[in-house]
Amino acid sequence: MAYTRGNLAVEQQREQKQNPRYREKTKVVTRRTSLPLQEKLLYLLTLGLFVIVGTVLVWRYVHIYDLNKQAQLLDSKISADKKQIAVYQKQKQDLEQQVPAKARSWGWVSPSDEKTIFVPHNVSYTDDK
Repeated sequence: MAYTRGNLAVEQQREQKQNPRYREKTKVVTRRTSLPLQEKLLYLLTLGLFVIVGTVLVWRYVHIYDLNKQAQLLDSKISADKKQIAVYQKQKQDLEQQVPAKARSWGWVSPSDEKTIFVPHNVSYTDDK
């Protein structure tokens, strides 16, 4: 080994002798080795696990979306039913106000407060014959 400026690890470059008829060529050949079976199975298992977890998450979000959609439909149905109930209550009030006038037109009279009305139990007032 040559001793260069206090360092034994450095070599002086030597002048290479070249033969004009012979030129050395180097070719790098790389071979790709296939993965071992256990590593392939590990990758496949990891991929399967990610697919399963992703599927579960997507399914949960779809289920939550469906529940929200059902809640919105129920809210709209409830509001429509409340509007219909308000219409029916108005009709009921109108009919209740028409009852005394209709009864007077048919000749019915309302009893006074001191008069007692007796209804017999064995008399039928329906049209059952």
